[in-house]
Amino acid sequence: MNLGEIRPADGARKNRKRVGRGRGSGHGKTSTRGHNGQGQRAGYGKRFGFEGGQTPLFRRLPKIHNFDEVPGRNWVEVNVGALNVLAPDSQATPETLVAARLLRKPTDSLRILGAGELKIKLNVRAHHVSAGAKTKIEAAGGTVEIIQPAARAEK
Repeated sequence: MNLGEIRPADGARKNRKRVGRGRGSGHGKTSTRGHNGQGQRAGYGKRFGFEGGQTPLFRRLPKIHNFDEVPGRNWVEVNVGALNVLAPDSQATPETLVAARLLRKPTDSLRILGAGELKIKLNVRAHHVSAGAKTKIEAAGGTVEIIQPAARAEK
């Protein structure tokens, strides 16, 4: 491949729609705006959530306070094959995986999945371990321990 042969992927670039350029273009006369009405006029457009005069959805629903503060968990998946970078007979905890650069934060919920092959013996402590990963860890001579999440203080 030469520098002169580089071009965007098919479908990545699209010509803009040229409206109002005559009947032969297919976008003439009303310029794809339809006939009379608010959407056909220039200037003012319909506001966000407008439903043609019907009471909009955000006014039909009751107020739900703090809806955006629903607590969730940040699950981080690590495959069994990636654990081979650790030292044999060591602990595989969120803290040790952060040191091995397999995790970013020790506070994330760790999920061990079964892709790959484990060649060393490890004692794995995670929040969730899949059935396939558990059999591979135990077949290598290691152990699996599930970390229970800390109880959240109620407000």
